Amino acid sequence: MDRRAFLSGSAALGAVLAMPGLAETQEISLPPQPSRYPDDAWVVLDPRFSQYMIGNTPLQRQWTGALWAEGPAWNGVGRYAVFSDIPNNRQMRWDAVTETVTPLRHVSNFSNGNTFDFEGRQISCEHSTARVVRYGREGSPTVLAETFEGKPLNAPNDAVVHPDDGGVIFTDPGYGSHWYYEGNVRELELPTSIYHIDATSGVLTKLTDEIFKPNGLCFSPDYRILYVADSAATHHPEPARIIAWDVEENGRKLTNRREFATLESGFHDGLRADVDGNVWAATGFAGEGQDGVQVYAPDGTKIGQIKTPEGCANLTFVGEQRNRLFMTASQSIYTIYTAAQGAHIA
Repeated sequence: MDRRAFLSGSAALGAVLAMPGLAETQEISLPPQPSRYPDDAWVVLDPRFSQYMIGNTPLQRQWTGALWAEGPAWNGVGRYAVFSDIPNNRQMRWDAVTETVTPLRHVSNFSNGNTFDFEGRQISCEHSTARVVRYGREGSPTVLAETFEGKPLNAPNDAVVHPDDGGVIFTDPGYGSHWYYEGNVRELELPTSIYHIDATSGVLTKLTDEIFKPNGLCFSPDYRILYVADSAATHHPEPARIIAWDVEENGRKLTNRREFATLESGFHDGLRADVDGNVWAATGFAGEGQDGVQVYAPDGTKIGQIKTPEGCANLTFVGEQRNRLFMTASQSIYTIYTAAQGAHIA
């Protein structure tokens, strides 16, 4: 190498080294300090829960930015979960591939619960309009229910769909009518009830009003039992419970009402069943160490918990195998892999 080439190369190297940050050792950005396995989010209360616990998986905070996250539902075709941020009047979309959250709908009429029917159409319970709507292929909503016996519904909360005829069962506790924060302020004109929408005729039938504040709901794996969270404690001198009914006529009739579980503090909101018939119940306002997800065996025994740093409003199983629990917890979204498998798609 001649002198001119050497000097030219030295000058170029000097210029590079003079650039801010490049002459120094680069700092690598690391994620937050990991928790030691097994993650202390897992709580085994009964040996039956041990088979659903995975010892080498963490509770992951996927996103934060909501005021009150609610109503998650899994779309297997799109590989995303939709959820509601009620006070911000929007629906959000969590992408399972990129694990990012983006807006889906704004304005959402302060929607709460969401689900997908067996044709892949999204069904949403709206607070401010007191309606149950279904989004078609074009993305526009069709109203499925908004009045009963000439009176407006209270504020539909959560919904499930029966596979045999596509009938929709939804709860109507009225939370979206108590304050403007989550809808509108208005007097409830109807008893807090559970309803059925006939998929063919559109006829709305009241199934029962033997429940104080019907909230989240789910079917058993065989669709023969309907579980409904009664968050009575928010407005009544009653403890929060999970009520169970036998399902008849594809959901057009509920019989044999019984108390499945009773809470000592806080209340359950969203519910999901796994393939073994266990009920996974989102839990909030119970305090540190109790908020998160409480899991009940089919006989009603509480067998385990997954603790979250924030109160948990709702949950669903996501992923190709439906083995990842997706939790809408106050201001944030959390996930954790489990050895359980969700019984139903949405």
